[in-house]
Amino acid sequence: MRAFTKMYGGHPLHAVGLLLSFALVGYVVSIAGPKTLWNHDVWWQSIIVWFFGSVLLHDAVLYPLYSLADRLISQLADRPWALSPVNYIRVPALGTALTFVMFFPGILSQGAESYRAATGLTQDPFLGRWLVLTAALFTVSAAAYVIRSISVRGRA
Repeated sequence: MRAFTKMYGGHPLHAVGLLLSFALVGYVVSIAGPKTLWNHDVWWQSIIVWFFGSVLLHDAVLYPLYSLADRLISQLADRPWALSPVNYIRVPALGTALTFVMFFPGILSQGAESYRAATGLTQDPFLGRWLVLTAALFTVSAAAYVIRSISVRGRA
């Protein structure tokens, strides 16, 4: 086991998980067919184009940006705080980012005609509700930080 871990660089269960993931993807592609991944009419609407585009966008743009932001927050936390604020910033930022990714067409009013045709509603409330959710996440996190820092100071 140690020789495998040294050669592979990770736990053997990680390798098993990767192999199972690749097997699942291969099975799905074999059932659905490779033709379903490519839209011959409009190439940029193909699943494979969006998949590789999202990988490139994440790895080349988003990962460096949120790594830099996390490094700046961590450097802020190196100061002599009674309680580190890092996770009290990370958690609501992650919640905000994930809800934006999930609902960005509605937040940015993309596909308004399709949305109106399907639901009979407009996308107007999406941005306001996302901003309220963001404010609520950061407010609750700030309140939790204040309460926790008071309790930490009380113990010291």
